Amino acid sequence: MCLKIRRPGSQTRPDSTENDDAFDGDTVLRSTKFPIVYRAEYGVTFCGLQRLHPFDAAKGEHIYKMLKAENLITNDNEVYRPEEITTEKLLDVHTKRYIKSLKWSVNVAKIAEIPPLIFVPNYFVQRSYLRPMRYQTAGSILAAKCALAYPAGTGWAINLGGGFHHCSSDRGGGFCPYADITMTVRMLQSSGKGVEKIMILDLDAHQGNGYARDLIGDDSLFIIDMYNYLIYPRDQDAKLAINRAVELKPHTGDKEYLHKLQKHLGDSLAEFEPNFLVYNAGTDILKGDPLGILDITPTGVIERDEIVFRMARAKNISIVMLLSGGYLRSSARVIADSIINLNEKGFLPKPHQQ
Repeated sequence: MCLKIRRPGSQTRPDSTENDDAFDGDTVLRSTKFPIVYRAEYGVTFCGLQRLHPFDAAKGEHIYKMLKAENLITNDNEVYRPEEITTEKLLDVHTKRYIKSLKWSVNVAKIAEIPPLIFVPNYFVQRSYLRPMRYQTAGSILAAKCALAYPAGTGWAINLGGGFHHCSSDRGGGFCPYADITMTVRMLQSSGKGVEKIMILDLDAHQGNGYARDLIGDDSLFIIDMYNYLIYPRDQDAKLAINRAVELKPHTGDKEYLHKLQKHLGDSLAEFEPNFLVYNAGTDILKGDPLGILDITPTGVIERDEIVFRMARAKNISIVMLLSGGYLRSSARVIADSIINLNEKGFLPKPHQQ
Protein backbone atom coordinates (compact mmCIF):
# COMPACT_ATOMS: atom_id res chain seq x y z
CA MET A 1 0.00 0.00 0.00
CA CYS A 2 1.19 3.48 -0.69
CA LEU A 3 1.14 4.95 2.74
CA LYS A 4 -0.08 8.27 3.95
CA ILE A 5 2.36 9.97 6.33
CA ARG A 6 0.98 11.95 9.23
CA ARG A 7 2.76 15.23 9.80
CA PRO A 8 2.80 16.97 13.16
CA GLY A 9 -0.54 18.63 13.82
CA SER A 10 -2.25 16.77 10.99
CA GLN A 11 -5.07 14.29 11.26
CA THR A 12 -5.63 11.22 9.12
CA ARG A 13 -9.24 10.28 8.62
CA PRO A 14 -10.16 6.65 7.97
CA ASP A 15 -12.14 7.71 4.93
CA SER A 16 -9.45 9.93 3.43
CA THR A 17 -8.60 9.56 -0.25
CA GLU A 18 -5.75 10.63 -2.47
CA ASN A 19 -5.91 12.60 -5.68
CA ASP A 20 -3.28 11.15 -8.00
CA ASP A 21 -2.80 14.58 -9.62
CA ALA A 22 -1.59 15.89 -6.25
CA PHE A 23 0.34 12.74 -5.37
CA ASP A 24 3.59 13.48 -3.56
CA GLY A 25 6.18 10.82 -4.30
CA ASP A 26 8.15 11.79 -1.20
CA THR A 27 5.31 10.33 0.86
CA VAL A 28 6.22 6.85 -0.36
CA LEU A 29 9.91 7.38 0.33
CA ARG A 30 9.17 8.34 3.94
CA SER A 31 6.95 5.32 4.42
CA THR A 32 7.85 2.03 6.09
CA LYS A 33 5.01 0.02 4.56
CA PHE A 34 4.25 -1.59 1.23
CA PRO A 35 3.13 0.27 -1.92
CA ILE A 36 -0.13 -1.64 -2.36
CA VAL A 37 -3.09 0.38 -3.65
CA TYR A 38 -6.64 -0.55 -2.66
CA ARG A 39 -9.92 0.77 -1.35
CA ALA A 40 -13.15 -0.91 -0.31
CA GLU A 41 -15.04 0.64 -3.22
CA TYR A 42 -13.23 -1.69 -5.63
CA GLY A 43 -15.92 -4.33 -5.02
CA VAL A 44 -18.59 -4.83 -7.69
CA THR A 45 -22.17 -5.49 -6.60
CA PHE A 46 -25.49 -5.34 -8.40
CA CYS A 47 -28.04 -7.02 -6.18
CA GLY A 48 -26.49 -10.43 -6.73
CA LEU A 49 -26.34 -10.20 -10.52
CA GLN A 50 -22.54 -10.25 -10.33
CA ARG A 51 -22.86 -13.95 -9.47
CA LEU A 52 -23.94 -14.56 -13.07
CA HIS A 53 -20.33 -13.87 -14.12
CA PRO A 54 -17.55 -16.20 -12.92
CA PHE A 55 -15.35 -13.23 -11.96
CA ASP A 56 -14.79 -12.84 -8.20
CA ALA A 57 -16.22 -9.35 -7.81
CA ALA A 58 -14.69 -9.01 -4.32
CA LYS A 59 -11.24 -10.40 -5.15
CA GLY A 60 -9.39 -7.27 -4.05
CA GLU A 61 -11.21 -7.22 -0.71
CA HIS A 62 -10.40 -10.87 -0.07
CA ILE A 63 -6.70 -10.34 -0.83
CA TYR A 64 -6.59 -7.22 1.31
CA LYS A 65 -8.05 -9.05 4.31
CA MET A 66 -5.55 -11.88 3.88
CA LEU A 67 -2.63 -9.45 3.78
CA LYS A 68 -3.95 -7.78 6.93
CA ALA A 69 -4.18 -11.17 8.62
CA GLU A 70 -0.48 -11.64 7.82
CA ASN A 71 0.32 -8.14 9.19
CA LEU A 72 1.69 -6.90 5.88
CA ILE A 73 -0.98 -4.24 6.27
CA THR A 74 -1.55 -3.15 9.86
CA ASN A 75 -4.44 -0.71 9.58
CA ASP A 76 -6.66 0.92 6.99
CA ASN A 77 -5.28 4.41 7.54
CA GLU A 78 -1.92 3.36 6.10
CA VAL A 79 -3.26 2.76 2.61
CA TYR A 80 -3.42 5.21 -0.27
CA ARG A 81 -6.94 4.88 -1.60
CA PRO A 82 -7.39 6.48 -5.02
CA GLU A 83 -10.17 8.88 -5.75
CA GLU A 84 -12.65 7.92 -8.43
CA ILE A 85 -11.20 8.86 -11.79
CA THR A 86 -13.04 11.74 -13.43
CA THR A 87 -14.70 11.80 -16.82
CA GLU A 88 -12.24 14.49 -17.84
CA LYS A 89 -9.28 12.20 -17.14
CA LEU A 90 -10.96 9.27 -18.87
CA LEU A 91 -11.29 11.45 -21.96
CA ASP A 92 -7.51 11.81 -22.06
CA VAL A 93 -7.61 8.34 -23.64
CA HIS A 94 -11.22 7.40 -24.31
CA THR A 95 -13.39 8.84 -27.06
CA LYS A 96 -16.42 10.90 -26.09
CA ARG A 97 -18.57 8.50 -28.05
CA TYR A 98 -17.39 5.54 -26.01
CA ILE A 99 -17.85 7.24 -22.63
CA LYS A 100 -21.33 8.33 -23.70
CA SER A 101 -22.17 4.76 -24.75
CA LEU A 102 -21.69 3.62 -21.13
CA LYS A 103 -24.81 5.58 -20.20
CA TRP A 104 -26.82 2.82 -21.85
CA SER A 105 -27.17 -0.38 -19.82
CA VAL A 106 -27.39 -2.52 -22.95
CA ASN A 107 -23.83 -1.52 -23.87
CA VAL A 108 -22.49 -2.11 -20.36
CA ALA A 109 -24.19 -5.52 -20.25
CA LYS A 110 -22.19 -6.58 -23.29
CA ILE A 111 -18.92 -5.41 -21.73
CA ALA A 112 -19.64 -7.03 -18.35
CA GLU A 113 -20.96 -10.17 -20.05
CA ILE A 114 -24.02 -10.15 -17.78
CA PRO A 115 -27.09 -10.02 -20.09
CA PRO A 116 -29.66 -9.22 -17.34
CA LEU A 117 -27.95 -5.85 -16.84
CA ILE A 118 -29.87 -4.73 -19.91
CA PHE A 119 -32.92 -4.39 -17.67
CA VAL A 120 -31.16 -2.55 -14.83
CA PRO A 121 -31.49 1.26 -14.77
CA ASN A 122 -28.20 2.84 -15.78
CA TYR A 123 -27.98 4.76 -12.51
CA PHE A 124 -27.56 1.46 -10.65
CA VAL A 125 -25.17 0.11 -13.30
CA GLN A 126 -23.01 3.20 -12.88
CA ARG A 127 -23.02 3.00 -9.09
CA SER A 128 -22.58 -0.76 -8.71
CA TYR A 129 -20.29 -1.71 -11.62
CA LEU A 130 -18.75 1.22 -13.46
CA ARG A 131 -17.95 3.29 -10.38
CA PRO A 132 -15.88 0.47 -8.77
CA MET A 133 -14.08 0.06 -12.08
CA ARG A 134 -13.31 3.78 -12.16
CA TYR A 135 -11.74 3.49 -8.72
CA GLN A 136 -9.66 0.53 -9.89
CA THR A 137 -8.59 2.44 -12.99
CA ALA A 138 -7.40 5.33 -10.84
CA GLY A 139 -5.66 2.75 -8.65
CA SER A 140 -3.57 1.49 -11.56
CA ILE A 141 -2.35 4.99 -12.34
CA LEU A 142 -1.67 5.74 -8.68
CA ALA A 143 0.25 2.46 -8.26
CA ALA A 144 2.51 3.39 -11.17
CA LYS A 145 3.15 6.75 -9.53
CA CYS A 146 4.08 4.93 -6.32
CA ALA A 147 6.65 2.88 -8.23
CA LEU A 148 8.04 6.04 -9.82
CA ALA A 149 8.61 7.56 -6.37
CA TYR A 150 11.41 5.08 -5.59
CA PRO A 151 14.99 5.69 -6.73
CA ALA A 152 15.31 4.94 -10.45
CA GLY A 153 15.11 1.25 -11.27
CA THR A 154 14.09 0.05 -7.80
CA GLY A 155 10.41 0.96 -7.63
CA TRP A 156 7.46 -1.38 -7.32
CA ALA A 157 3.76 -1.20 -6.52
CA ILE A 158 0.72 -3.47 -6.68
CA ASN A 159 -2.84 -2.44 -7.41
CA LEU A 160 -5.32 -4.94 -5.94
CA GLY A 161 -7.47 -4.51 -9.04
CA GLY A 162 -7.26 -3.14 -12.55
CA GLY A 163 -5.54 -4.77 -15.49
CA PHE A 164 -8.46 -4.21 -17.89
CA HIS A 165 -6.53 -5.39 -20.90
CA HIS A 166 -9.49 -5.92 -23.24
CA CYS A 167 -10.54 -2.26 -23.19
CA SER A 168 -9.25 0.22 -25.75
CA SER A 169 -9.97 3.91 -26.20
CA ASP A 170 -13.19 3.26 -28.11
CA ARG A 171 -14.31 -0.23 -27.13
CA GLY A 172 -14.76 -2.28 -23.97
CA GLY A 173 -15.21 -6.02 -23.56
CA GLY A 174 -14.35 -9.04 -21.47
CA PHE A 175 -15.44 -7.38 -18.19
CA CYS A 176 -13.10 -4.46 -18.98
CA PRO A 177 -14.89 -1.08 -19.24
CA TYR A 178 -11.92 1.31 -18.95
CA ALA A 179 -8.47 1.31 -20.55
CA ASP A 180 -6.41 1.55 -17.36
CA ILE A 181 -3.30 0.05 -18.96
CA THR A 182 -3.28 2.56 -21.80
CA MET A 183 -3.86 5.36 -19.30
CA THR A 184 -1.04 4.11 -17.07
CA VAL A 185 1.38 3.94 -20.00
CA ARG A 186 0.48 7.45 -21.12
CA MET A 187 0.97 8.76 -17.58
CA LEU A 188 4.41 7.13 -17.39
CA GLN A 189 5.41 8.59 -20.75
CA SER A 190 4.44 12.11 -19.69
CA SER A 191 5.70 11.86 -16.11
CA GLY A 192 9.01 13.59 -16.68
CA LYS A 193 10.67 10.83 -14.62
CA GLY A 194 12.87 9.52 -17.40
CA VAL A 195 10.64 6.59 -18.33
CA GLU A 196 11.76 6.24 -21.92
CA LYS A 197 11.17 2.54 -22.58
CA ILE A 198 8.17 0.66 -21.18
CA MET A 199 7.53 -3.05 -21.39
CA ILE A 200 4.05 -4.52 -20.94
CA LEU A 201 4.20 -8.10 -19.74
CA ASP A 202 0.75 -9.64 -20.05
CA LEU A 203 0.47 -13.02 -18.33
CA ASP A 204 -3.31 -13.19 -18.18
CA ALA A 205 -4.60 -16.32 -19.93
CA HIS A 206 -6.30 -14.18 -22.58
CA GLN A 207 -4.65 -12.09 -25.28
CA GLY A 208 -4.44 -8.45 -24.25
CA ASN A 209 -6.09 -6.73 -27.18
CA GLY A 210 -7.36 -3.42 -25.78
CA TYR A 211 -4.15 -1.57 -24.94
CA ALA A 212 -2.52 -3.27 -27.94
CA ARG A 213 -4.94 -1.53 -30.29
CA ASP A 214 -4.27 1.80 -28.57
CA LEU A 215 -0.49 1.53 -28.51
CA ILE A 216 0.31 -0.10 -31.84
CA GLY A 217 3.22 1.59 -33.62
CA ASP A 218 4.74 3.13 -30.47
CA ASP A 219 8.43 2.27 -30.65
CA SER A 220 9.01 3.27 -27.02
CA LEU A 221 6.93 0.24 -25.96
CA PHE A 222 7.51 -3.49 -26.05
CA ILE A 223 4.63 -5.93 -25.54
CA ILE A 224 5.20 -9.53 -24.53
CA ASP A 225 1.98 -11.51 -24.23
CA MET A 226 1.65 -15.17 -23.15
CA TYR A 227 -1.87 -16.45 -23.67
CA ASN A 228 -4.07 -19.38 -24.62
CA TYR A 229 -4.43 -18.76 -28.34
CA LEU A 230 -7.66 -20.76 -28.71
CA ILE A 231 -9.82 -18.61 -26.42
CA TYR A 232 -11.25 -15.08 -26.45
CA PRO A 233 -10.49 -12.60 -27.97
CA ARG A 234 -8.41 -14.03 -30.86
CA ASP A 235 -7.89 -10.48 -32.11
CA GLN A 236 -5.62 -10.65 -35.15
CA ASP A 237 -5.49 -6.88 -35.67
CA ALA A 238 -4.37 -6.29 -32.07
CA LYS A 239 -1.82 -9.07 -32.41
CA LEU A 240 0.13 -6.85 -34.80
CA ALA A 241 1.12 -4.69 -31.80
CA ILE A 242 2.63 -7.61 -29.87
CA ASN A 243 6.41 -7.69 -30.11
CA ARG A 244 6.67 -11.18 -28.67
CA ALA A 245 3.56 -13.36 -28.71
CA VAL A 246 3.93 -16.61 -26.76
CA GLU A 247 0.93 -18.68 -27.72
CA LEU A 248 -0.04 -21.48 -25.36
CA LYS A 249 -2.15 -24.55 -25.99
CA PRO A 250 -5.08 -25.34 -23.68
CA HIS A 251 -4.05 -27.18 -20.51
CA THR A 252 -0.43 -26.06 -20.63
CA GLY A 253 1.14 -27.01 -17.27
CA ASP A 254 3.72 -25.53 -14.92
CA LYS A 255 6.89 -26.95 -16.44
CA GLU A 256 6.30 -25.76 -20.00
CA TYR A 257 4.76 -22.46 -18.88
CA LEU A 258 7.56 -21.43 -16.54
CA HIS A 259 10.23 -22.51 -19.02
CA LYS A 260 8.69 -20.36 -21.75
CA LEU A 261 8.29 -17.43 -19.37
CA GLN A 262 11.94 -17.49 -18.31
CA LYS A 263 13.18 -17.79 -21.88
CA HIS A 264 10.96 -15.23 -23.55
CA LEU A 265 11.00 -12.67 -20.75
CA GLY A 266 14.78 -12.98 -20.46
CA ASP A 267 15.26 -12.59 -24.20
CA SER A 268 12.83 -9.66 -24.36
CA LEU A 269 14.51 -7.79 -21.50
CA ALA A 270 17.89 -8.24 -23.16
CA GLU A 271 16.54 -7.09 -26.52
CA PHE A 272 14.55 -4.05 -25.42
CA GLU A 273 16.18 -2.97 -22.12
CA PRO A 274 13.12 -1.24 -20.60
CA ASN A 275 13.27 0.98 -17.54
CA PHE A 276 9.67 0.33 -16.48
CA LEU A 277 7.59 -2.86 -16.50
CA VAL A 278 3.78 -2.94 -16.47
CA TYR A 279 2.95 -6.46 -15.28
CA ASN A 280 -0.58 -7.72 -15.99
CA ALA A 281 -0.66 -10.66 -13.59
CA GLY A 282 -3.88 -12.50 -14.38
CA THR A 283 -4.56 -15.65 -12.37
CA ASP A 284 -7.01 -17.14 -14.85
CA ILE A 285 -4.08 -19.37 -15.78
CA LEU A 286 -4.92 -21.52 -12.73
CA LYS A 287 -6.02 -25.08 -13.36
CA GLY A 288 -9.78 -25.28 -13.26
CA ASP A 289 -10.39 -21.68 -14.28
CA PRO A 290 -13.51 -21.84 -16.47
CA LEU A 291 -12.30 -19.23 -18.94
CA GLY A 292 -8.51 -19.52 -19.04
CA ILE A 293 -8.36 -23.30 -19.69
CA LEU A 294 -4.72 -23.64 -18.63
CA ASP A 295 -3.37 -26.00 -15.96
CA ILE A 296 -1.06 -23.88 -13.82
CA THR A 297 -0.96 -24.79 -10.12
CA PRO A 298 -0.99 -22.26 -7.26
CA THR A 299 2.71 -23.03 -6.77
CA GLY A 300 3.25 -22.27 -10.46
CA VAL A 301 1.57 -18.87 -10.14
CA ILE A 302 3.71 -18.01 -7.11
CA GLU A 303 6.85 -19.05 -8.99
CA ARG A 304 5.71 -17.07 -12.04
CA ASP A 305 5.43 -13.86 -10.05
CA GLU A 306 8.77 -14.51 -8.39
CA ILE A 307 10.44 -14.95 -11.78
CA VAL A 308 9.04 -11.64 -12.99
CA PHE A 309 10.06 -9.67 -9.91
CA ARG A 310 13.48 -11.33 -9.74
CA MET A 311 14.25 -10.49 -13.36
CA ALA A 312 13.02 -6.92 -12.96
CA ARG A 313 15.10 -6.40 -9.84
CA ALA A 314 18.20 -7.94 -11.47
CA LYS A 315 17.88 -5.47 -14.36
CA ASN A 316 17.00 -2.47 -12.14
CA ILE A 317 13.57 -2.11 -13.72
CA SER A 318 10.70 -0.49 -11.82
CA ILE A 319 7.51 -2.55 -11.87
CA VAL A 320 3.80 -2.07 -11.31
CA MET A 321 1.61 -5.17 -10.96
CA LEU A 322 -2.09 -5.24 -11.88
CA LEU A 323 -4.33 -8.20 -11.04
CA SER A 324 -6.38 -8.58 -14.24
CA GLY A 325 -8.42 -11.79 -14.70
CA GLY A 326 -8.88 -14.71 -12.36
CA TYR A 327 -12.21 -16.50 -12.19
CA LEU A 328 -11.76 -19.05 -9.42
CA ARG A 329 -12.83 -18.18 -5.88
CA SER A 330 -9.47 -19.56 -4.77
CA SER A 331 -7.62 -16.98 -6.87
CA ALA A 332 -7.51 -14.41 -4.06
CA ARG A 333 -5.70 -16.83 -1.76
CA VAL A 334 -3.10 -17.59 -4.43
CA ILE A 335 -2.46 -13.90 -5.07
CA ALA A 336 -2.14 -13.13 -1.36
CA ASP A 337 0.27 -16.05 -0.93
CA SER A 338 2.30 -14.80 -3.89
CA ILE A 339 2.60 -11.29 -2.46
CA ILE A 340 3.63 -12.77 0.89
CA ASN A 341 6.24 -14.92 -0.88
CA LEU A 342 7.62 -11.93 -2.79
CA ASN A 343 7.97 -10.08 0.49
CA GLU A 344 9.65 -12.99 2.24
CA LYS A 345 12.11 -13.42 -0.67
CA GLY A 346 13.11 -9.76 -0.44
CA PHE A 347 11.62 -8.63 -3.76
CA LEU A 348 9.33 -6.05 -2.13
CA PRO A 349 11.71 -3.72 -0.29
CA LYS A 350 10.22 -1.02 1.87
CA PRO A 351 11.06 2.52 0.74
CA HIS A 352 13.36 3.18 3.69
CA GLN A 353 15.39 0.07 2.73
CA GLN A 354 16.38 1.58 -0.63
